[in-house]
Amino acid sequence: MDIEFPCIDPVAIDLPWAIDIRWYGLCYVAGFVIAQLVLTRLARRRFLPVDADGAADLLFWCIVGVLVGGRLGYALFYDQSQLHPSNVLRIWKGGMSFHGGLIGVFVAFVWFAVKRRANWRRLGDGVAIAVTPGIFLVRGANFVNGELYGRVAEPGTFGAMRFPTDPDALHALGLVGIDDVRTRELAIQYACGERTWEDVLPRLATHREVGGGALERIDWEALRPKLDWEAAQQFVPFRHPSQLYEGLSEGLLLGLVLFALLWLTRRRPLGPGAYGGVFLIGYGVARSLLELLRQPDAQFTSSDDPIGTVFMGLTMGQTLSSVMVVAGLYFVATARRTPTPDAPATA
Repeated sequence: MDIEFPCIDPVAIDLPWAIDIRWYGLCYVAGFVIAQLVLTRLARRRFLPVDADGAADLLFWCIVGVLVGGRLGYALFYDQSQLHPSNVLRIWKGGMSFHGGLIGVFVAFVWFAVKRRANWRRLGDGVAIAVTPGIFLVRGANFVNGELYGRVAEPGTFGAMRFPTDPDALHALGLVGIDDVRTRELAIQYACGERTWEDVLPRLATHREVGGGALERIDWEALRPKLDWEAAQQFVPFRHPSQLYEGLSEGLLLGLVLFALLWLTRRRPLGPGAYGGVFLIGYGVARSLLELLRQPDAQFTSSDDPIGTVFMGLTMGQTLSSVMVVAGLYFVATARRTPTPDAPATA
């Protein structure tokens, strides 16, 4: 069953200044707020080896780990050009790696554990449980942005849809060569009938690159007839909405499994590291399978390797996720139950 892409504006609050409030950023904030609530609850139940104030400090350093690790991970694993000092901090230009963020969080809570003389494995358990709602929300923001979409699907495939951010769509809409992200978004909003021409025209970029660094002026009035998403769709393939698949599996489903496991073992918790191990295994398996439906990373593909493999026939996402699965198995296998804690404090 085909589904129409909703064409939601990636900008939630369109401010008159240069900085807009985007759904992507709001989802990160919402994920951090939910994580704070979960960590505080776990601390009050004495599941975490810190008090409620310590849980807030833990989250702060994990946020730092997500942002720094996610950006550096993207630069290291996917685009080494971003390692240049002038590019690495430009988070607003996009480019965050989940696996890099995971490494950053790991470093953050281990450092925090050493500083507080707390059990780092148990801190990792708490972070693993708290992070899944954020994964769900951010994948939803990826969908709103029309990024990280899946591979081409046959018409009629359940959930398949056409994305106006698809390269074929940008060509049909006449938006090829326009690097300004907000210009493309506003043009697509007009093409989808979500904005008026009078609203978007004053805010569109006036030039685009035509090759070799040369620029040409954009005649928007001449281009306007092509900005018709209903007409352009016939040239755009159906694709799997892999962002939704990932949000539902890596975020919602995995989160429900972890919360259920926590509830079932509430009287006698599993050993430190077990919950984090389950998270690593669950995410790694889900991500590896969904890589089969996700559009390959363009920087790794070629005519000889359209899938974009990087190691033993695996994509970069599958390679990094395989490491997660191995680490998760290790943590589960080496986790030892601890004595039943004293009666938990009232939440």
